[in-house]
Amino acid sequence: MRFRQKNNLTYLTYKNLDHFPEVVHGIFTRLEGWSRGAFASLNIGKNGGDSDFAVHQNRNAIAECLNAKALYFLSQVHGTDITVIEETTVQNGSTACFPESDGVISKSPGNMLVIQVADCQSVMLFDPVNRAVANIHSGWRGSINNIVGKCVDTMKTRFGSAPESLIAGIGPSLGPCCAEFVHYESEIPESFWKYRDSQNRFNFWQASHDQLKDRGVLPANIETSNICTKCNPHLFFSYRHAKTTGRFASVIGLSAG
Repeated sequence: MRFRQKNNLTYLTYKNLDHFPEVVHGIFTRLEGWSRGAFASLNIGKNGGDSDFAVHQNRNAIAECLNAKALYFLSQVHGTDITVIEETTVQNGSTACFPESDGVISKSPGNMLVIQVADCQSVMLFDPVNRAVANIHSGWRGSINNIVGKCVDTMKTRFGSAPESLIAGIGPSLGPCCAEFVHYESEIPESFWKYRDSQNRFNFWQASHDQLKDRGVLPANIETSNICTKCNPHLFFSYRHAKTTGRFASVIGLSAG
């Protein structure tokens, strides 16, 4: 991944997606925002105790940084539902929030798909043939229920995406160094225990990589950030590091022109 700065905001981009100028994307750090205290400072998450004004300002700053026509937010519930945006439904400068979805797919230029994270994975997908993008929220519950694979299937069904053409990025999240599950025997299916080390820490980065590969995405087309959020609380919000915390933004969309 590459660190970038624009409009005083710091964000990361995937090297594999940077090859496609029609894709606009970024994983924003927690730096240079309006929020204070435990939410300092670029928190985009509502209902966590932060000021609504600060969250609004932070979201607007991200939209301006990416020249977004609109931002699409999900009501993330650690499920496997996928929202498909068939056409532009949001006016310039506004936001939309879809109920109880953890993945979103779009072919609509200018509209940016946002995943809010603070240890869970955001997984981005891009189909350069059919010009479609997806963004996925995959915590451990989403992972064991293979929301990543379901999103690939949905892109194939709805937009004709060939898995071998997809470009994928697995974002900063809880790494195998810190993803300890004390009660893993009752929480994690046995089929996932192969990702466990001797200290009951799980490598969900590898799990997502394997889920993409199993659906036909080429390993060469998958980029993993290898950045642990708990190990880098100065850059990213982390629930494992601080229970009261904000959410950072993972954003992808198609350029409006």
